[in-house]
Amino acid sequence: MAIHNHITVFAIVLALGVLVTMPRGGQSIGVCYGRLGDNLPQPSEVVALYQSKNIPAMRLYDPYPPVLEALSGSNIELVLDVPKENLESFAYDASAANDWVQSNIISYFSNIKFKYIVVGNEVIPGDLAQYVLPAMQNIHNALTSAGLQDHIKVSTSVSTAVLGTSYPPSAGLFSSAVMSNLGPIIQFLTSNGSPLLVNVYPYFSYISNKDSIDINYALFTSSGTVVTDGSLNYQNLFDAIVDAIYSALEKAGGSRVGIVISESGWPSADGDAASVDNARTYNQNLINHVAQGTPKRPGAIEAFIFAIFNENQKSPEYEKHFGLFNPDQTPVYPINF
Repeated sequence: MAIHNHITVFAIVLALGVLVTMPRGGQSIGVCYGRLGDNLPQPSEVVALYQSKNIPAMRLYDPYPPVLEALSGSNIELVLDVPKENLESFAYDASAANDWVQSNIISYFSNIKFKYIVVGNEVIPGDLAQYVLPAMQNIHNALTSAGLQDHIKVSTSVSTAVLGTSYPPSAGLFSSAVMSNLGPIIQFLTSNGSPLLVNVYPYFSYISNKDSIDINYALFTSSGTVVTDGSLNYQNLFDAIVDAIYSALEKAGGSRVGIVISESGWPSADGDAASVDNARTYNQNLINHVAQGTPKRPGAIEAFIFAIFNENQKSPEYEKHFGLFNPDQTPVYPINF
């Protein structure tokens, strides 16, 4: 999760990152497993917690072997990140990318349900952006060599910083600064049937624009339409942000590219509007909402909530409080998956 300093009018379309997955036959929500804490449970206990709470999918930010071993045979769908430290070498060295796929995907493929490989998290825009597409191509080629290209899709995860315009949603447009990198990535996603992963945090939009955004619009608790955009009516900020990304994709030649919400959430303490009640309200309403989709794109959305635990090694303070559970596995607040 990045801290967004780019709060302008387009921040009205920012949303909190949650990765939620929709298994066949019903709606459910996945949860990100961040490990920036020195007091977190063992991976085997974490996998058991996911199972006991009927959480069907996990996003993992690096291929940590104890977690992969704990996931084996669990039936939990996995979204696995390629850490940013690997991007440059994987972009230039196809054999390094292939070795990574062999060690972390092929070795576990018969026992783990891999869904997406995420090549870089919020590195566009930035110094690493140039490496994302060639690294994605080399990872994809390694999967193709193993015959897995139809089973595991390759993408990258971006924040709403990629938007230059986000309001109203129909005016959504990627900033010119990101298009040299993001444009070819969108072509790659289109040709391979892969979605774009987006971290969507209405929380950040709200706290930076409290004069113009009502908290009910951010928490899914508005009683009626807040924003009218042509024939579409918006009752919550999450939908407005996601549809702004869809509009931007269409303008960039990516009308066939879907969106997966790779993070979303709300802090429960130590921040502006950060409370147990607001966090519970946002995340429960998100879980209840994703089955219906957005005004522009009705139908279930895949999404992941950030995060499973409060992580005491994150900063600033409020970033330590995005967890659904405390490190001792007690719930921060009740939530129903």
